[in-house]
Amino acid sequence: MKTTTRRCPLCDEDDAALYHQDRRRDYYQCATCALVFVPPEQHLSAAAEKAEYDKHQNSPYDTGYRRFLGRLFTPLTAKLTTQARGLDFGSGPGPTLSVMFEEQGYPMSIYDPFYAPEQRVLTHEYDFITATEVVEHLARPGQVLAQLAGLLTPGGYLGLMTKRVTSPEAFARWHYIGDPTHVSFFSEATFCWWAAQHHFTVEFPGSDTVILRKSLSSIATVSEKH
Repeated sequence: MKTTTRRCPLCDEDDAALYHQDRRRDYYQCATCALVFVPPEQHLSAAAEKAEYDKHQNSPYDTGYRRFLGRLFTPLTAKLTTQARGLDFGSGPGPTLSVMFEEQGYPMSIYDPFYAPEQRVLTHEYDFITATEVVEHLARPGQVLAQLAGLLTPGGYLGLMTKRVTSPEAFARWHYIGDPTHVSFFSEATFCWWAAQHHFTVEFPGSDTVILRKSLSSIATVSEKH
């Protein structure tokens, strides 16, 4: 059994220990934030990663895919004010969630490092940001989530879809770890840790959805902590 610790890509602490191994990869869990992650030397190259995404056949005309996205779309839409402006981060080769929001009257931007790499959209503020089936692909989730948090207006929402870690036993049998592009695995505890660190509230509308809300006043939140 390996005992070497690893630096966590979410919280940057150097206290992650081996959580699971399979024939292809190792998985470490951080003792601070509970993120489970694959070490960087076992990640796919950017070209191999994109080749996997190119296989996806998602489309806004696919009613089944719309139903899938509805698990986040429905509870998040219920929170939004009229004309709230949104960003769909990691929109993929067939942007769909952005289309669903636009159909309801919400102005949307999209960003994807492979398919919509327009950096300009990452310089604006948004009332809500979505990232569906994205965070599990992030090699540096701490950096990316902090960036997204910084793009949100006070009181803005960050809506995420990703399947969650529940136990070592379930993890060992989990189909989710079979995808070679999945390298970061969150649990409820991980999201709660991140929310506390960044002055967000957190709720879990479903087994694979999380809605985080940015504090209306980070100054007030900081003073309450001290």
